[in-house]
Amino acid sequence: MVGLSTGEKLFIQAGIAQDLRTDGRGRLTYRPISIETDVISQANGSARVRMGGTEVIATVKAELGRPNPMQPDKGKVSISVDCSPTAEPAFEGRGGEELSTELSIALERCLLGGKSGSGAGIDLSSLIVVEGKLCWDLYIEGLVVSSEGNLLDALGAAIKAALSNTGIPKVHVAAEALDNEQPEVDVSDEEFLQFDTSGVPAIVTLTKVGKHYIVDATLEEESQMSSAVSISIDRHGHICGLTKRGGVGVDPSIILDMISVGKHVSEELLNKLDSEIVAAEADEEE
Repeated sequence: MVGLSTGEKLFIQAGIAQDLRTDGRGRLTYRPISIETDVISQANGSARVRMGGTEVIATVKAELGRPNPMQPDKGKVSISVDCSPTAEPAFEGRGGEELSTELSIALERCLLGGKSGSGAGIDLSSLIVVEGKLCWDLYIEGLVVSSEGNLLDALGAAIKAALSNTGIPKVHVAAEALDNEQPEVDVSDEEFLQFDTSGVPAIVTLTKVGKHYIVDATLEEESQMSSAVSISIDRHGHICGLTKRGGVGVDPSIILDMISVGKHVSEELLNKLDSEIVAAEADEEE
């Protein structure tokens, strides 16, 4: 929890009302964003994202598995988050566990759509090797290294960058297997398929402070929020997921306005993330 005096709280709220936040940003401006890729060599893909003072790492590991019998034409993705106790004193003990669970659930809602996989920002059908028998399971793990607010957006950006850095080994199916048998496969150590991230959305969190909402809230600003709505939006402006936190309800008309603002902000954010990912991959090749 951030301890602020009454004067500091009023200063933050007044600045947001006048579209001039304490760090000089407007209500809909993100802090500087930087991305590094391939930061964990043992993973199939990884990335580090810094968003202001918030720093997170995402890794992707791919393993062969069996598709869910209810979704034989789709692979599987699981997302988990760990909040390092060194990132924030509040992360020690159950505080960190509860936030890790909250962030993991929110990321799955924003990136994987509903339980049926409908609306998923990650194309699960691209992970199928042999329909009904063999697929890729992606294990995505996020680590919060330092926390200065807006963890969900930063983790979403890190996952997008890590997926763009992910190489899936090429699989050669040796022969057709009988209905109840697993097919024989040869997994290449040299040939890799680049994961398609064109449909992976960006997460935009709109935090309501007083009568206004802001993007990329700092810890101090989050301490003054009444509620926050996180929207994942892809390059085509499609909403892939939505989640809310905070005890205060949000009027449906406000939600619609938030979605409209989120779509506008997401276009600029996606352009920034894409350019940073391209630059990071160029640095990696040098």
